[in-house]
Amino acid sequence: MLVFLSAVVVSPLSSAQSLPSLGGTERSDLSPLMERKLGEQIMREIRRDRDYLDDAPTLEYLNNFGAGLVVSTPEVRGEATYDFFFFAVRDPALNAFALPGGFIGVHSGLILAAQTESELASVMAHEIGHVSQRHIARMLGNQRQDALIPLASMVLGALAARSSPDAAAALMMGGQGLAIQRQLDFSRDAEREADRVGLQILREGGFDSSGMVAFFGRLQTASRSHSDSAPPYLRSHPMTTERIADIQARTRDQRYKQRVDSLDFQLIRARVRVLQANSPQGLRDVSTAFDSQLQQKNQTQLIAAKYGLALIAYKQGDFEKAQALLQEARNLAKGSPDLAKSSILANLAIDIKLSVNRGADALKDAEAARMQYPLSRGIAHQYADALLAAARHEDAIRFLRDQAQQYRQEPQLQTKLAKAYAAQGKQALQHLALAESYALTGSLPAAIDQLTIARRAPDASFYDQAVIDAREREFKARFREEMQDEQKNR
Repeated sequence: MLVFLSAVVVSPLSSAQSLPSLGGTERSDLSPLMERKLGEQIMREIRRDRDYLDDAPTLEYLNNFGAGLVVSTPEVRGEATYDFFFFAVRDPALNAFALPGGFIGVHSGLILAAQTESELASVMAHEIGHVSQRHIARMLGNQRQDALIPLASMVLGALAARSSPDAAAALMMGGQGLAIQRQLDFSRDAEREADRVGLQILREGGFDSSGMVAFFGRLQTASRSHSDSAPPYLRSHPMTTERIADIQARTRDQRYKQRVDSLDFQLIRARVRVLQANSPQGLRDVSTAFDSQLQQKNQTQLIAAKYGLALIAYKQGDFEKAQALLQEARNLAKGSPDLAKSSILANLAIDIKLSVNRGADALKDAEAARMQYPLSRGIAHQYADALLAAARHEDAIRFLRDQAQQYRQEPQLQTKLAKAYAAQGKQALQHLALAESYALTGSLPAAIDQLTIARRAPDASFYDQAVIDAREREFKARFREEMQDEQKNR
């Protein structure tokens, strides 16, 4: 889906072997830098939404999977050399969307509807196609850059109403009706371009392109009541029936390419199923579904069901049951070639031990997992949590400061660092770290307040005061700029 009201679905692509150059930066008033700035602004708001799945294993899987698609066809980074970021939102609708600057969101409902990784890849490749072709920048080519703030508000409004056709209709009838209509007209062509690029990515990545047909059929069944029957002015994608026929025509002569799904795919589907169920009754329903899954003969499905039941027990606070079920899942997975590559089971094991205050055991597991999965961001954060739980505050501070230097856009690192400083009674540094955390999430007034508290701390050194002054000047300048932009575009 292109931004705003599009519902994402992928569609078959051409057999071209090179990506079309359709979105040159020199032909757009919206520079790659401004496009990224707009995307970051929207993401700050999305991250505050309760339905944003700020879940380390899910984010890690989606970003590793998405990075694999990008690596298979490096030219999709385009002239702007995008740094892609993939994330999930809690929403049962079968949907995904591309935001400015390389941010790609996937609904939890779509992850669950995808029966194979090829189907999931077909959606994500389509969204990468939108970013690669700079569809948003091209759409805004004739608009002034200082209109980005109201544009961002309109994007966020559309995302908030992503499951409500009535809300979409209301937007169409409002003062922005003409602009949105023009965007929808552009979007229909953009979808076809993204289809062509997406199919190439799918092929280069070694995925089964027939997965698109299966997914479209499922999408058509799920959305029959409100998709193809929607009025033309609200339809930004070609009709689902049209796209199924198109993809069948484009892939008819292609040789079937079987791809074995990874264990992580099934584990993440189980995890997302639990995370999507945000009520006690929802968890009971999911538990029943996992019990039925246990009747299957497929080993990967059995492992995923045991893991899902373990996660439910963990969410319900039954940590002994969670540990037993997780161990059963691990026993079933022994000998699996994918197990050595997956940090998902290890992640839950550490969480369980942290929850029962077994800090030393959690730290032992986290150290082992960190050696086995050195690139895992989720495990890195759990290692910091385990150091704090084991009261190794000085080690936690050293580790977190090093991590914060390497990963400057992760506010959780600064939050954990503040916790470590607080445990040592270092008030100035505690509030400095909290200020950095708030600034990274876009809460500049709160960040400035934390700097004021840090300045008044009795242990603030001369060096601390100098850092506080410098950061305060920077945060205040950024806040003034944001306010001026907002005033200008009212």
